[in-house]
Amino acid sequence: MKILHLDSNHKLLINQLNDLGFTNDIDFSSSKEAVEAKIANYDGIVIRSRFTIDKQFLDAATNLKFIGRVGAGLENIDCDYAETKGIHLISAPEGNRNAVGEHALGMLLSLFNKLNKADLEVRSGKWLREANRGIELDGRTVGLIGYGNMGNAFSKKLRGFDVEVLCYDIKAGVGNDNAKQVSLEAFQEKVDVVSLHTPQTPLTLNMIDANFINGFKKPFWLINTARGKSVVTKDLVDALKSGKILGAGLDVLEYEKASFENLFKQDSSSSAVEMPEAFQYLIEAQNVLLTPHVAGWTVESKEKLAQTIVDKIKAKFC
Repeated sequence: MKILHLDSNHKLLINQLNDLGFTNDIDFSSSKEAVEAKIANYDGIVIRSRFTIDKQFLDAATNLKFIGRVGAGLENIDCDYAETKGIHLISAPEGNRNAVGEHALGMLLSLFNKLNKADLEVRSGKWLREANRGIELDGRTVGLIGYGNMGNAFSKKLRGFDVEVLCYDIKAGVGNDNAKQVSLEAFQEKVDVVSLHTPQTPLTLNMIDANFINGFKKPFWLINTARGKSVVTKDLVDALKSGKILGAGLDVLEYEKASFENLFKQDSSSSAVEMPEAFQYLIEAQNVLLTPHVAGWTVESKEKLAQTIVDKIKAKFC
């Protein structure tokens, strides 16, 4: 079987697949059209997020038996169409779930203790102790929306705290010893912290909007290490301004797929994009922590993601 690798990954991925007898080619730079022109020669592809695997691409891939995505989600693949063609889909949420859980916890503790704000102040010569008095996580209720690999990983990190952990998921029976599954009504009534751990689907697009936010009984903190398009940024900002949301840790943004760097260009070049007013507020807010989609992006997870893909290919095709 021949496999085409479309993104660079940990070297063990190709090395171990070679050892298993697969033929591995790499193409990290050709256009999507160029890859489509030769994809019929391959039995499998391994990709991260370089481009979308759509109907046109899949129609060209006449011999394709599997797609391996080195990541947690499959939203850049037309999964329904791929399955009609008998293509086996492989993802690797097991590979970076621990990293995501640690990142979510780190963001939450940083927000509670104003670490990013205090750090900048000390660096600029300000020693403001009372203004940086933090709050404690113990005694609060943490709510997880989505309780698959990532939600479970975060709940495990919370076991060392005296907190109640609730989860809400469209699937029944996903709760366990680390999180009690409840209805959305009960979830919105009790939680002090909301952490998103959902994939990008039609159900989760724009899920966190004004109506959803206002359904919560208490002001809450928001952590999003899932997908940026699950949160309506303008509605988030309105809630931050009103105090309905007390602070936010955002590893993902709805703007990140639209040439994020171009938002910061000050010239009149064709690549420059006008800075959205809501995002301007986020980058200036002291109760908002931003990271560049790196929650699952650790030295260890790079290796574990690759190993998970190898193990799943081996289990299916060897």
